[in-house]
Order: sequence, then C-alpha cells, then structure tokens
Amino acid sequence: MRSRQSEGTHAMNDLDSAAIGFVGLGNMGQPMALNLAKAGFRLTVYDTRAERTRPLADLGATVADSLADLLAGVGIVVTMLPDTPDVASVVTGPCGIEHLGRPGLLQLEMSTIIPSASKRFAELLEARGMRYVDAAVGRSALHAARGESLFMVGAHDADLVAVRPLLEAMGDTIVHCGPPGSGIAMKIVNNFQGNVQAQITAEALVLGARLGLSVDRMVEVMSSTLSVNGFLTGYYPLKALTGDIEPGFALRLANKDLSIAVNLARELGVPVTAGAGAQACVEAACTGYGDKDVTALLDAAADAAGIVPPRMADA
Repeated sequence: MRSRQSEGTHAMNDLDSAAIGFVGLGNMGQPMALNLAKAGFRLTVYDTRAERTRPLADLGATVADSLADLLAGVGIVVTMLPDTPDVASVVTGPCGIEHLGRPGLLQLEMSTIIPSASKRFAELLEARGMRYVDAAVGRSALHAARGESLFMVGAHDADLVAVRPLLEAMGDTIVHCGPPGSGIAMKIVNNFQGNVQAQITAEALVLGARLGLSVDRMVEVMSSTLSVNGFLTGYYPLKALTGDIEPGFALRLANKDLSIAVNLARELGVPVTAGAGAQACVEAACTGYGDKDVTALLDAAADAAGIVPPRMADA
C-alpha cells in the first residue's frame, strides 16, 4: 500500500501543474496547509501576516512575497480567508486571479462567504477559461490539525476529481453537494443550525445554573435526551465549561455566518424567527467577546443573568 505522501505526490503529477498556491493561513488555513505539505504537495503560500508562513517554510513550502508572485507559478489556488470581501480581493482585485490567472487554473475556495458571491466568482473565472470549486470546511481547527476536516463541495465532476487528492490530504469526509456554489450554501445552512444551538445551549446552561443545578448533571441529562447537540456534548465541555474561551472558532465569525444565513433567508422570504433571535443575541455578545471563542456565548449569557459563568466541577 502506498503511503499518504506518495499518493499525494503521484496525484499531483496528474494535474495541470505540480504547484499549489495557498492563500490565508489563519486558525483553519494554516493546519490545512501544513497537512498538504506533509502529504508531499509542492506548496507556495501567502498570508498578509508573515509569521504565519514560517511553519510552512520549515516544511519546504515556498513563501510568496505577494499574491501576484504566488499566482505566477501555480496551477491550483486554495483560498481560506475570513470573509467575502477578502475572497473578492483575491479573485477580482488588480493583482487577483481574474487578471493574472491563466486558462486552466483552478481556484479551490474554502472560505465561508455569501453563496451568491461564490456563484459569481465561479461564473467569472469559467468565462475566462479557468475553473472554480467551493469546498466549505466543516468541523473545528482541532479536526483540521488532525487532517479530519469535512468538506462540503460545490464542483463540476471533473474538477472534483482534480482537487480530491488535496481534500483527502486535509480531511476524512468529502460530500459533493452539487455544482459550484452548492458547497458554501450547504455550510451556511449547517452553521445556521449549529450556531443557533450554541446560543440556546448557553442560555439553557445559565438558566440551570441560576436554578442551582449542577453543570455536570445538566450536561449528563441533556446529552441523553432530544436536547443533545454537538456543542453540548463536545465543544462546550472542551472550551467554556472548563473556563477556556480563547478562540478556536471566534464568536465574531459565528456571528458573520449567522448573519449571512438570516439575511439570505430574508431575501428568499423564508421565515427564520428563532434563528433571527439567536443571531441578535450572538451579535450582542460580540461586544466584549467577539474575539473570544464561540462558546463564550456562555459567559455572555451569564453576564446578562448577573451570575458567575457556570463551569464543570473539575474545571
């Protein structure tokens, strides 16, 4: 059986270019790029914060001085950026893919952005003989570090074949959701549900704490009933319920995702009354906690209730 590294290297030989460009080395992008480097892919990386490129350089990646420098020598450009305007600057900016990309180049877009923007980028690049895949990323930065991300992919069949070796090096689950734009649409729906659960879970735990209930018993009971959710069983006990609210996934980014979903629902005439209420709470919590972890919703809810944030017994 071939090693993961040899599989990655072999797969790259079948692509238009052996070189992969990676733009955006934040909490998710850096571990994903590191997994590509460890799997044997030849990388050129770029981030506006130079210190983020150093771990990649240590593994042999080339560090580009600019986006234009990166685009000059790659066949696939992976983008993992904070928001829609950041991706737009890479696609349509004066030194972006629209102007400097060559026919055949493929953009693998992995950021969480507005679905209509993703479709627009796909149409723009395809009109210029380039290719576009949106592969929205599920799960956390810890999963990304272990190469266990889930990818919700919007792509034409042939383009999914081209990027599959990269996705397999960065994750363990690939779900083809439809044509370009479908992947990010799926993530917006998924994150809408998840982030609403995060808010409701915080409120439930604070209500129980205010009633004098043990946090550990609440988690035990609610994990064994229809109240169960991933935040309750996995992420809150790992983060806020232990007193750790340093960002894994920043609250301000959760608010961005929820805002995209609520605004999209309004545009489509889809009632999301509970979701809109949760989004207003999440947005309010960003005052003071925006750069903390999404589970800091627990601390914000406790502040509003006038109590000390509840923690598990062994925290």
